[in-house]
Amino acid sequence: MTKMQFLLSLHDKLTGLPRDEVEQRLNFYSEMIEDRMEEGLSEADAVAAAGSIDDIASQIKADIPLAKIVKEKIKPRKNRKGWQIALLAVGGLVWVPLLIAAAAVVVSLYVSVWALIASLWGVFAALVVCAFAVTVFGIAFAFSGNVYTGLAAMAAGMVCAGLGIFLFFGCREATKGAAWLTKKMVLAIKKIL
Repeated sequence: MTKMQFLLSLHDKLTGLPRDEVEQRLNFYSEMIEDRMEEGLSEADAVAAAGSIDDIASQIKADIPLAKIVKEKIKPRKNRKGWQIALLAVGGLVWVPLLIAAAAVVVSLYVSVWALIASLWGVFAALVVCAFAVTVFGIAFAFSGNVYTGLAAMAAGMVCAGLGIFLFFGCREATKGAAWLTKKMVLAIKKIL
């Protein structure tokens, strides 16, 4: 593949991104290929050393902030014909509510996931507080003459502490999973836009 073919193919993969970002990245890869050719590599080898076009395009899309992509996408386009505007206005009565409903469902699912994570951490905190409090009261009962009640309370405190330890690891992994899901959702939104 020649340098020009590489740059044209990369340009095609980056359509829809902000023009200044695309130009900056194309200039970077053009200079990189030229530098490698000056070091003695053939044009084909220099292009191959740059990497896969799909991987490069995915990385570039991941690096550009979502706000910048959205801003580029919502720029008003000129040269719309009258029938296109009419079709958008009439179709908007159907697809705008559907888009709002779909967005609401996605946001509610996302909020539900994080609410579940928050509630798991709340249960963990309650178990830790309960383990401490019940153990302290169990010791107090044992020293006040209610030995069996005190021992039972201390055992309950230890059970709460054990459950809290197990729940801590579960909460930590669930939080990592939700953070990973958030990252993937942002990258998916970037790819769609």
